[in-house]
Amino acid sequence: MNSSRKTRKIKVGNVCIGGNAPVTVQSMTNTDTKDIHSTVNQIKNLEKAGCEIVRTAVPDMEAAKALSKIKKQINIPLVADIHFDYKLALESIYQGADKIRINPGNIGSSEKTKQVVLAAKAAKIPIRIGINSGSIKPSIKNPGLTLTDNMVYTALEYIKMFEDWDFQDIVISLKSSDVLTTIDSYRKLSKKTLYPLHLGITESGPPGIGTVKSTLGIGILLYEGIGDTIRVSLTGDPVEEVKVAFGLLQTLNLRNYGVDLISCPTCARCRNNLNSVVTSFEKEIAPYRGALSRRKAPLKVAIMGCEVNGPGEAKHADIGIAGGRNTGLLFKNGKPFKKAVPGKWVKELIREIKKDYIRNK
Repeated sequence: MNSSRKTRKIKVGNVCIGGNAPVTVQSMTNTDTKDIHSTVNQIKNLEKAGCEIVRTAVPDMEAAKALSKIKKQINIPLVADIHFDYKLALESIYQGADKIRINPGNIGSSEKTKQVVLAAKAAKIPIRIGINSGSIKPSIKNPGLTLTDNMVYTALEYIKMFEDWDFQDIVISLKSSDVLTTIDSYRKLSKKTLYPLHLGITESGPPGIGTVKSTLGIGILLYEGIGDTIRVSLTGDPVEEVKVAFGLLQTLNLRNYGVDLISCPTCARCRNNLNSVVTSFEKEIAPYRGALSRRKAPLKVAIMGCEVNGPGEAKHADIGIAGGRNTGLLFKNGKPFKKAVPGKWVKELIREIKKDYIRNK
């Protein structure tokens, strides 16, 4: 994995993006922003899941004016997502947004964009230049360029415009619903700028195929050392976006989300309801993920259904269990140490994790 690319560091509230900061996880609310109660509740659920920056759509002035009330009730930086009306961006800044996301191509004239940039500069907040493949400003398109080259060209034009106004607190995204277009665009842009990059596959779909598209596109780029913050875009509960994002980062050894759970897909040899065991374990371990994330590496837990691969996988885990007929053999640090009946597997695992991997770490 190439980790040599160091981008400019910016701050969104109290969260850093770029430089030597860890890759941060973002999500976006899908509530009506004007419904402050519902929006705050959703953000609190995202906070519990580990979301570090949250974005909310600002489609009208009432939504913009709701931002200050929302911000007072949450604990993570709030980003205002603006399209078409520069006055919404100005009001969002006035209401205390920690960051603004705009596409200069649809925000209006250069003068209107400049007003937003100067207001963000005065408020000392960053701007994400958000470019989607389907919304490149017609006047900036170059008919001689490919789609990806046009996206990169557009981004560089906007960067130059912002720099001419003495503004450098910039994050850039070049999203497409096509994975290969997204990868190509970010690869090319990463060679031309050191501003931090926000990765994502836009409109990727529901959790099934959307997870596949996002992990492939984002994962390939992160493996190449490209990307400073990510949002996995899925249709549905945004909490799922955060779960997928942290799983992706942990798989690439970029973040530690506390637990690396290994479990088998089950087959006819499995004599226990492993699905319910795994589900129960995930629920019971959730309160301890924060403490476990302070370890140098995630705690590797194996929950295996039978004696074929079970013992081997359990031995390679920090702690685990291999199922058998009406029993299970618990392993710790590669060695078997206890048997337990299926109904007590989760209880025994949690007890041993609390005793040996949380209290003394």
